[in-house]
Amino acid sequence: MPLALLALAIGAFGIGTTEFVIMGVLPEVAGDFGVSIPTAGWLVSGYALGVVLGAPLLTVLGTKVSRKKMLMFLMGLFVVGNTLSAFAPAFGVMLAGRVIASLAHGAFFGIGSVVAAGLVAPEKKASAISLMFTGLTVANVVGVPLGTYIGQAAGWRVTFTAVAALGIAGLVGVAKLVPELGRPESGTIRTEFAAFRNVQVWIAMAMTVLGFGGVFAAITYITPMMTEVTGYSAGAVTWLLVLFGAGMFLGNLVGGRFADRALMPMLFTALGSLSLALLLFTATAHNKVLAALTLTLIGALGFATVPPLQKWVLDQASAAPTLASAANIGAFNLGNALSAWLGGLVISAGLGYTAPSWVGALLAGSALLLSFLAAFLDRRTRPAGRVVTASAPAEHVPAAARN
Repeated sequence: MPLALLALAIGAFGIGTTEFVIMGVLPEVAGDFGVSIPTAGWLVSGYALGVVLGAPLLTVLGTKVSRKKMLMFLMGLFVVGNTLSAFAPAFGVMLAGRVIASLAHGAFFGIGSVVAAGLVAPEKKASAISLMFTGLTVANVVGVPLGTYIGQAAGWRVTFTAVAALGIAGLVGVAKLVPELGRPESGTIRTEFAAFRNVQVWIAMAMTVLGFGGVFAAITYITPMMTEVTGYSAGAVTWLLVLFGAGMFLGNLVGGRFADRALMPMLFTALGSLSLALLLFTATAHNKVLAALTLTLIGALGFATVPPLQKWVLDQASAAPTLASAANIGAFNLGNALSAWLGGLVISAGLGYTAPSWVGALLAGSALLLSFLAAFLDRRTRPAGRVVTASAPAEHVPAAARN
């Protein structure tokens, strides 16, 4: 695999860390600015909204420049946003910093997925995408717990300063290691939007919303579930999330490897197993050992869907994949927000802290049904001899970039 993927993974590590580390230092941030915890929660919601809006907006604006230059600009934006957050004199300024940083999120992963896939042979595209997303999964295992510890020990401003430094490392890595691919001939706003005429692109994004949303329906409320139902202490939740992150890391790599061999069968297996695991969680949540094992399994199965879903979007929008790829990243965050809302509804209805897992199972099951529909439509429309796992040819890159 090309070294350029390392630069993309470093950027993904920084982005993943800043997205989730705020949850670990939220009380400290609220205390420093003299705002309530719910008000401080806008630092989470504002970031998610920025991802959903920023992904298509910045991708469209970037159609006139090379993808390497756009990736460098996005990492620069990420550095500016986190630096502003670190030195914010008031809560509103920090919120602005969070939104600025979030604008880079969706476009970076969207454009980065296209670049990663273009650096390797067609049969290795999903593996390349999964290696870039490895940075995001490692962030949940290392970056978020470490950033939380630093924030609690030395202050949350130090945490965001460190995250900004990660962004600088990612920027330098992209500048030094990512080859200059140039701007694709099809890279116009009109051709990028034309990809959305394909119903398969919309089905793929719906699978993303529902499938990964199933994971976050349960994970959003993991702290009260683990403390009130399972009986863990509040301090143990950090290590439980490390287990969840470790599952994400392994699932991401496995999903990428097997998606290159048989994309839709991999997706069927991951989504079906994820739905069953979420159903199982409603029972295993009452036992400490089984709850920890199930949580790890949910992380693995949930992220095993990411490389095949992202690759499926690239395949269906192969003529102009950049905007569709970025929009699919926004779909992940839309799924997170939707599932968190639905999970909150069932808790508010008095159904208990395990009820969001039922919601998650239904969402993942719905994504599975959509994957069957996508495979059926693909079999009906593809030319004779083309297989479901076929990909568009890789963009031409220098031979050295592939080694």
